[in-house]
Amino acid sequence: MESADLRIFQAVAYEGSITKAALRLGYVQSNVTARIRQLESEIGTALFHRHNRGMTLSSSGQTLLAYADKIIGLLDEAALALSPSSEPGGPLLIGASQTTAAVRLPRLLSRYYEMHPKVELTLTTDLSDRLMEKVLQYELDVAFISTPCRHPELTPVSVFDEEVVVISAPWIIELDDALTKPNLVYSKGCSYREILEGWQHSRGIRQLKTMEFGTLEAILGGVSSGLGISLVPRVVAEMPGNVGSLRIHEVPEALRRMKTELIYRKDAYMTPALRALLKLLGVSTEEHEQGQGQEQEQKQKKKQKKEKEQGLAKEREQVQVRK
Repeated sequence: MESADLRIFQAVAYEGSITKAALRLGYVQSNVTARIRQLESEIGTALFHRHNRGMTLSSSGQTLLAYADKIIGLLDEAALALSPSSEPGGPLLIGASQTTAAVRLPRLLSRYYEMHPKVELTLTTDLSDRLMEKVLQYELDVAFISTPCRHPELTPVSVFDEEVVVISAPWIIELDDALTKPNLVYSKGCSYREILEGWQHSRGIRQLKTMEFGTLEAILGGVSSGLGISLVPRVVAEMPGNVGSLRIHEVPEALRRMKTELIYRKDAYMTPALRALLKLLGVSTEEHEQGQGQEQEQKQKKKQKKEKEQGLAKEREQVQVRK
């Protein structure tokens, strides 16, 4: 049972006539007749009493009409809520790495919420590869990742460009001394960890000591106490609470920049809430929505062609029966 069938049934129920319902909906009469019969066959009972004055609902039809009114009402309400002109609202599921969530998102999301208080924000932190998978599985609407995204089903947009530095306890002055200390990092798959370990290997440091932490705060606390070193965005090292408790060590120019990409599915429906977030980040949605509009138009044309063919086939069957 499709929503289109319910709309046809509802129109016939209120008009009391196949002819009037067809005119109201802009369908050929034979197509409306065929869809009503198909619906009755699917349900297994007559929905109308047919007579020379038109059609009236059977008891089963009256029951279905009550549900059809509710279902169509909810569908129309959802369409209105998701229309481009609507005020952003509803859930928006965002993913981000621990570092991005701690450094970049607080101010961004605070501003977003101030502008769109009806949106229900949910933030999930994880490694970039896992975040990509969650977007692909429709578990997240968007995600901020720190690894380049080349997946054919995802749209990546560069939104942040970070300068990264090595940090150590303030009394460790020389970079060579710092690089021999344990690495305080997130679990494997973290881009910052991969850069740091790759750089150490290129300098001939093979026996790496690693301590894994779950939060940025724990890493910073461990570094400031002399437990080890880490690689973080410069903006983190220069936060007021970290000045004086950390020493900054420069990294080679080739490793100094790290881009953060925002990703979302190429087939994602551009809800007002999602569109508002992208607009705040300076991301244009015009190309995405044009592509979706063309896809929807093609689907609608195929649907109309199929309905027309079904109507013509039904008319031919009726002609054959009369003969």
